[in-house]
Amino acid sequence: MNISLLEPLGLTQEKIDELAEGITSRGHSFTYYDTKTTDPAELIRRSAGQDVVMIANNPYPKEVIKASKDLKMIAVAFTGIDHVDVQACNDRHIMICNCAGYSTTSVAELVIGLTIAVLRKIGPCDGAVRGGMTSAGLTGLEIGGKTVGIVGCGAIGTQAGRLYNAFGAHVLAFARHDRPEWADAGIHAADLDTLLEQSDIVSINLPLNANTRGFFDKDKIAKMKPGSILINCARGPIIDNAALADALKEGRIAGAGIDVFDMEPPIPADYPLLSAPNTVLTPHVAFLTKEAMVRRGAIEFDNVISWLENKPKNVCNK
Repeated sequence: MNISLLEPLGLTQEKIDELAEGITSRGHSFTYYDTKTTDPAELIRRSAGQDVVMIANNPYPKEVIKASKDLKMIAVAFTGIDHVDVQACNDRHIMICNCAGYSTTSVAELVIGLTIAVLRKIGPCDGAVRGGMTSAGLTGLEIGGKTVGIVGCGAIGTQAGRLYNAFGAHVLAFARHDRPEWADAGIHAADLDTLLEQSDIVSINLPLNANTRGFFDKDKIAKMKPGSILINCARGPIIDNAALADALKEGRIAGAGIDVFDMEPPIPADYPLLSAPNTVLTPHVAFLTKEAMVRRGAIEFDNVISWLENKPKNVCNK
């Protein structure tokens, strides 16, 4: 089999070589491209003649899938697969495997980090010190004693709930299915309206798919408790970010911590959240820790090896 890693994984060449031994030692070929590309023509060139392609979070569109006649499996070094044309893969019976779980800790920790940054006004505090000012007007809020609502409480949401609980928050969750581990994490199921009406902090932890795109719209934002804050470390298009910016500008909610947008950074200068008050914005880094990069590399290569041995893991499509 011919296998190609089409983009960097945030690992050293030495680590890539070490992981690739599991492929080459079994008699398969392995090619590594250490530069990113979003050019479909270049992706087609890199994918030509490959039975398996390995990608991270760069788009892998329909035209590339259709042109890659030998392709049988796509290994995605990410949790979400919304950047891959799943229908095109299903039409060709191409298996997609993701790296579920690699970033659970890193994303949950940034959820807490953004919450603290917004509540304690860390950005303005930093600016005050650098500008020779005092703490005047910089009184913050605590997580302890607040109600937190987690919208989409899978593995990452549950871990975030554990962390919020450790700070002394009362944690509510809205999800398609309750999880048995919620009890030990101090998480309580709630319907969405109740969660939005009662929560001082709302964390979005949904996957992006046809059902969740635009899910958190103007009407849901309007139902949020006055003075609450919104945290999004999931996917940008889940939220109507123009409506969120309006709610912030009008003072209907108190702040937001946002790691994901309607596009990948760089963000256009006229993007509504850039001018919204009381926001902390990070450039899609929730997954980006050294520890998570090592975990996802190991999972992605293991997914390929498992597929080669006809024991596929982390399969995301039918």
